[in-house]
Order: sequence, then structure tokens, then C-alpha cells
Amino acid sequence: MIGSIIQELGPWNWMALGFALLALEILLPGVFFLWIGIAALLVGTLSLQLWGFAFWGWQVQIVAFLVLSLLSAYIGNKIQAARRNDSDQPLLNRRGEQMIGRVATLTEPIHDGRGRIRLDDTVWRVIGPDLPAGARVKVTAVADLELVVEAV
Repeated sequence: MIGSIIQELGPWNWMALGFALLALEILLPGVFFLWIGIAALLVGTLSLQLWGFAFWGWQVQIVAFLVLSLLSAYIGNKIQAARRNDSDQPLLNRRGEQMIGRVATLTEPIHDGRGRIRLDDTVWRVIGPDLPAGARVKVTAVADLELVVEAV
């Protein structure tokens, strides 16, 4: 029964699979079903053109689908990677890195390499050379959750 349905639909099986995968992408977003759906649509388009040829059996169609799925997933990954770093605020969720270059006054002295400064409304732990409270320091880097400072 299923075999006869597949034979009757012919190339439209791939089109139906492609549209089903694209619909699945809408329901379960993850940008993976999109590329496989595109591959199924491409195999369906090829099947419309090559259906009458003897070499275009179901085995060749499956291999073409697998190759086009891998190729479209690879191209999709490259497209997504190119868009990942395009941000007008690359430091938005990196609060410590936003502090690099700022100058502040020590609220607690740096003793044994550790102290505290206040920047805006936050007290930060700092790492740097031993300095007395009230000394001016410049933030040069971030190490874990602590700011690295040097004397100004």
C-alpha cells in the first residue's frame, strides 16, 4: 500500500517531505530542519526533471538527498557563523570587559594583590600591585570575575 502511494506520487514525495520539514522548522525552530527541507525540495526538483531516466532510482535519490542535506547544512552553518558576530553592541552582556580602560579610585587598598574599586553603582574586586586606598587605578583586563588594574 505505501509502496503504491510512493509510486503514484513520484517526485512529489520529495516536495511533500521538503514542505513538511519546513513546517517542522516553524513549529520547532532550531535552523536545522530548514536545510534538510531545502535538500528535499532540491531532490524533488531534480526528480521532476529526471523521473523518466533509468538511473534515477530510489537509491540514487536517497544518495542525492543525503549529499544535498550535508551540503546545505554546511552552507547554512557558514551563513549563520557569518551573522553571529555582527552586533552593534558586542560587549552588551560582558560587563567586566566594558570597564577596560576606565579609571577609578581604590575604595579598599590592594593588599596581597587584591582590593576593591567602585565603578558606577558596583563595587568590583580587583587584582594588581599593592596600593593604598584612594590611589587612582586604570582597568587593563578582566580575569574571571575580577578586574586587573595598574596604577595611574
